[in-house]
Amino acid sequence: LAGGVILGVALWLRHDSQTTNILYLQLGEKQAPNTFYVGIYILIAVGAVMMFVGFLGCYGAIQESQCLLGTFFTCLVILFACEVAAGIWGFVNKDQIAKDVKQFYDQAFQQALMAESDGNNAKAVVKTFHETLDCCGPDTAMGVITPLWKEELCPKDSSLKILPLYSSCHQKIDELFSGKLYLIGIAAIVVAVIMIFEMILSMVLCCGIRNSSVY
Repeated sequence: LAGGVILGVALWLRHDSQTTNILYLQLGEKQAPNTFYVGIYILIAVGAVMMFVGFLGCYGAIQESQCLLGTFFTCLVILFACEVAAGIWGFVNKDQIAKDVKQFYDQAFQQALMAESDGNNAKAVVKTFHETLDCCGPDTAMGVITPLWKEELCPKDSSLKILPLYSSCHQKIDELFSGKLYLIGIAAIVVAVIMIFEMILSMVLCCGIRNSSVY
């Protein structure tokens, strides 16, 4: 059940409309940075393997098989080690993910301001960012000035707003990925706690079966 919950959360994060709209963008031959999906794929793999390993442990407990319970414990140790490694990787790269996306946005934004025709897809990339995140410009000051140059770059429903109310896209990108990474962190902690209890209980069952077999 825990594996199914983790798998469901990971699939929901993977197909979230905001992140998919942004991370599937392509600027010329350059693809938007999708390092964020590495953590999602790890969660999907852990959730799927946990479902299988959970079945293995349940069947081993029903059959009172020391071999199956030992295999269950070994699989949990491997999964736990992988999760700790993934957590360390995520903690080290948590700021880099948003930084890479902001650099991609800034590059598209500069090209969109310089473009005289619609042949360059930078305008489409920037508009997708603005409409998805409801922002305009890399910072608040640029969001005020940009509509005076390129009104078509900003969300259409923002035209009725007072210009200083435009949100910074850099801030919106930080909020988007920090929120998603926060959910991934909670899911990883829950999985780790469950794994610790599973390892303890599997060893208690295995020792109980071994002691009962003597008599």
